[in-house]
Amino acid sequence: MQNSNPIQLVSRVPGIGGSLLVLIGFVLIGMAVGNILAVMVLALYLQVDTNSITTVLNQLLSDPGDVRNGWYALMMLQGTVHFFSYLLPSLIFWIYIDRKTISEFDFRPKPAFRIWLLAFLLVLAFIPVNSKFIEWNAAMKLPDALSGVELWMKEKENQLSVMTAFMTEYTQFGQLLIALFVVVLLPALGEEVLFRGVIQTKLIKLWGNPHVGIWVAAAIFSAIHFQFYGFLPRMMLGAVFGYLYYWTGNIWVAILAHFVNNGFVLVMMYLNNIGVVNINIEETKSMPLMLILSSLLVSAGILFSIRKTSAMQHEAVVIDKEF
Repeated sequence: MQNSNPIQLVSRVPGIGGSLLVLIGFVLIGMAVGNILAVMVLALYLQVDTNSITTVLNQLLSDPGDVRNGWYALMMLQGTVHFFSYLLPSLIFWIYIDRKTISEFDFRPKPAFRIWLLAFLLVLAFIPVNSKFIEWNAAMKLPDALSGVELWMKEKENQLSVMTAFMTEYTQFGQLLIALFVVVLLPALGEEVLFRGVIQTKLIKLWGNPHVGIWVAAAIFSAIHFQFYGFLPRMMLGAVFGYLYYWTGNIWVAILAHFVNNGFVLVMMYLNNIGVVNINIEETKSMPLMLILSSLLVSAGILFSIRKTSAMQHEAVVIDKEF
């Protein structure tokens, strides 16, 4: 009888450690290419020559409000750099080096609708819990011996906060749609494919421990943003996305959770800008203790339900295949 199983192609780079090094190389090359292309696009859009683009770029990163059409230019810059730094290198590595298909990011059958709904609710339920980590991280103080490092971290944080504030100070609905694509959808796709789909998967195989792989991938995911006073809450979110991917076996569940998290923040900031709500979603103060405890219990319950539902669905599929 003819074997109907497809031939499993072996990765072009033997060993998980070696393949991770190749992945890092792909990402670094992608970052370089993305930055070069972004500068070229900005030069054409802003109609400046190559001699002036460096000055304009520095101004755009430090004080974007003084650049003509600075908001749109910054969106072009971020979108181009992000696509070439995260999503494209990850897909090229996955397809060309690991010789896998896009569908192989999903290692379990499509989740039931209940799981998608629970993942959506989980992100919203987790917000009060994460507000405590935001507060703790914002109050971080390094020893005097590391005062130079702390000063550099604060300068980096201030630069990024200026850009973030400028990118979210808009009142036009069209700008919200652009921001949802550049700041929400692209990162949700690129970062989940890279950090959960590729890195987390390889780390779990390397160490044989899913919890270590999930948390290390979450730490790398947070560290690469270079926002040190937001490291803890971003790592916590990365772990949540990681467990969603590991338990459901579907990368799109993690992408959905990532999209909902970033999208909720962006929409709330837009509604605040136009005066519909009077809530500053970017505050670093935590929410009331009872709300945090309730959030913790609800989030844990949702996570348990997702894990249980996914396991039951997987077992049902296995039994069905056996018969």
